[in-house]
Amino acid sequence: MAGGWTGEPPAETSSLVRPYAVTGGRTVPRIQLAMEALVSSATAGHVDLSTLTPERQAISSLCRQVRSVAEISAMLRMPLGVARIVIADMAAEGLVHVHQPQLDAGKPDLGLLERVLSGLRRL
Repeated sequence: MAGGWTGEPPAETSSLVRPYAVTGGRTVPRIQLAMEALVSSATAGHVDLSTLTPERQAISSLCRQVRSVAEISAMLRMPLGVARIVIADMAAEGLVHVHQPQLDAGKPDLGLLERVLSGLRRL
């Protein structure tokens, strides 16, 4: 069957839990997270993570090194929207620290634009 479902399971195993079950049915995170926002674990090594859901355990262990929201989503093969909701919940519970980029309400950095313009003129 070309382009359709062949009846065989995919080669990679995927989570049997649906995204809406992971997020409790929510589609919007409690706090807005940019996909480039950096996340670090707030839990110490001696904290028992076994009480957390598998997704939260994975995020907590991944964030022992600072990672972006997009990177966490990709590494866990989790939709970006779901990752944002879970990370926002974890931040509200104090399990992770979120470092949002400072974008000055969407205004571009004039210094950066001037350097780019200068570089273009030299070409």
